[in-house]
Amino acid sequence: MEINPYASYLGQNDPLAVIEETPKFLDKIFAYAGHYTSLPIAPGKWSPKEVLCHLADTEIVFAYRLRQALAEDHHMIQPFDQDVWAKQYRVHDAASALSVFTGVRAWNLALIRSLTPEQLARPVTHPERGTMTVQTIVETMAGHDLNHRLQLERKKAL
Repeated sequence: MEINPYASYLGQNDPLAVIEETPKFLDKIFAYAGHYTSLPIAPGKWSPKEVLCHLADTEIVFAYRLRQALAEDHHMIQPFDQDVWAKQYRVHDAASALSVFTGVRAWNLALIRSLTPEQLARPVTHPERGTMTVQTIVETMAGHDLNHRLQLERKKAL
């Protein structure tokens, strides 16, 4: 398995720029979303609201991973099952999910901007992906954002 499964989405984009832009992108998408937020993006796929809930959950996970990687030598990342977490999304609304995502993202950005090259190079281990660095976590955040932004853009165009 690839260290960053979202590397193909990131390409040559600056990861920090992507993660800075995503809250504005989501604000814009959901300001004009209307009724389509609860309709699945494709058969068997999540709705835009569920994607937003997933982004909020994942941002919390990234916050923890970044801080643990900085606090512990050779931190072991704990994976999670996104589909199990998604079972709870029916009780959440898009506005709350967006608020959580935006707030935690701002908190994460402040941390990421403060990191030294040595901190970005700190090793962490993912049980499925192997050894990576804090920088890889940041790049994964950005690629993950772009993957879901693309899904939301496609749904908007329908």
